[in-house]
Amino acid sequence: MDDPMISPLTVQSAPSSQLNVPAIMPRPSLNLETQAPPDHVNRLINSSHYISPSRTIYSDRFIPSRSSSNFNLFNISSSSPPSSTNLPTSDGGKDSSSAYAALLRSALFGPHTPDKRDSPGRNIFRFKTETRQSMHSLSPFGFEDKRPGVSHSPVKTPRKVPRSPYKVLDAPALQDDFYLNLVDWSSHNVLAVGLGNCVYLWNACSSKVTKLCDLGIDDSVCSVGWAQRGTHLAVGTSNGKVQIWDASRCKRVRTMEGHRLRVGALAWSSSVLSSGSRDKSILQRDVRAQEDFVSKLSGHKSEVCGLKWSYDNQELASGGNDNRLFVWNQHSTQPVLKYCEHTAAVKAIAWSPHLHGLLASGGGTADRCVRFWNTTTNSHLSCMDTGSQVCNLVCSKNVNELVSTHGYSQNQIIVWRYPTMSKLATLTGHTYRVLYLAISPDGQTIVTGAGDETLRFWNVFPSPKSENTDSEIGASSLGRTTIR
Repeated sequence: MDDPMISPLTVQSAPSSQLNVPAIMPRPSLNLETQAPPDHVNRLINSSHYISPSRTIYSDRFIPSRSSSNFNLFNISSSSPPSSTNLPTSDGGKDSSSAYAALLRSALFGPHTPDKRDSPGRNIFRFKTETRQSMHSLSPFGFEDKRPGVSHSPVKTPRKVPRSPYKVLDAPALQDDFYLNLVDWSSHNVLAVGLGNCVYLWNACSSKVTKLCDLGIDDSVCSVGWAQRGTHLAVGTSNGKVQIWDASRCKRVRTMEGHRLRVGALAWSSSVLSSGSRDKSILQRDVRAQEDFVSKLSGHKSEVCGLKWSYDNQELASGGNDNRLFVWNQHSTQPVLKYCEHTAAVKAIAWSPHLHGLLASGGGTADRCVRFWNTTTNSHLSCMDTGSQVCNLVCSKNVNELVSTHGYSQNQIIVWRYPTMSKLATLTGHTYRVLYLAISPDGQTIVTGAGDETLRFWNVFPSPKSENTDSEIGASSLGRTTIR
């Protein structure tokens, strides 16, 4: 139409003697004096009452666009010239009004099956979309088309996770002990591994291996943990001591006592180091203070084998061989939250970096479940039976996914999508329980360790910039070497 302000749904006044038609049509062929106007047109012309805006009335200004019509639907050849009799009539207006009423009725009361009177053959110029978009998508009420086979958005291609490790390191004397934590990856991209009575460092950038310390024949390494920033590494020993080492200088900075038995779990929160022991206690140590520890947390009835601080450093989660999961705050000496649903030792603990207060925990051989908790509302969210002993959990900081490692009886690694807990990948290769797990500082790579004395590197998570970008580091194996 020439005038953009004129709508096909607007009543336009016109002289009763002639129609306002396109210039290409000869006016003498449209003499209306030979035909009596319909009764409803007379009523509209002669009436002075208020016309409800809800009524849809088509005027003679409506000019259909034949170029967008699909004539094949009606067995009409598009090459034949349209005749003047194809102008919209009162019947066409009624059909269009019926279509609008059907759309409104569907928006208000839900989808319905059109009857035979709504056949498109009644008006070949009625709007018909060539896509499979639902009419309800045009509704301001936000209905979604639930018909099977109708897709409103392109299906996202599942991300491919390489099924083989891109690197394998031999780790002689890596202990097959469920209650120890012997692998950790620093923010400076250096991997620390406890092998027997020694700690070795592997630089992921240069592949250089450095022997950090040797505890002697009367002691052994039970846990390692990097400070969140810097180059300081905490080492828990079988004699109940905790050593602090400066990895950049390969020098021991401090030795702290307090535990009577082995220290199998370590967790840093800024300058505070938490240590869990077989003596059932957790000690809070401020490395800036002269005292070996500033507080003692009591509550577990058996060995503490899992410790993790939340990302905001406000809550500490601890798991023990007493099948208990406790949550502590910065100042408590008794647990503020207690979860007793697990039926086996709780070593696997992970906080979500995406959702505040979301905590995941995994149980041992008799339990096999991964459970999710909301520590803000103190509620149990969900439970997933994995089918085998849960040894470790770690959450991706790049996407809403997590990894679990398993022992008896399948020794597998599973990548999960949260919250649906659908499996993205199951990785195999270890021949013993996958007892150790750490994640790289960029959040893309994990390293797993097992009693088969190997460390395996897997490219499982996407980069922070692009979830669909495949990293080339996992495209091929980089060979097998020994960490010492």
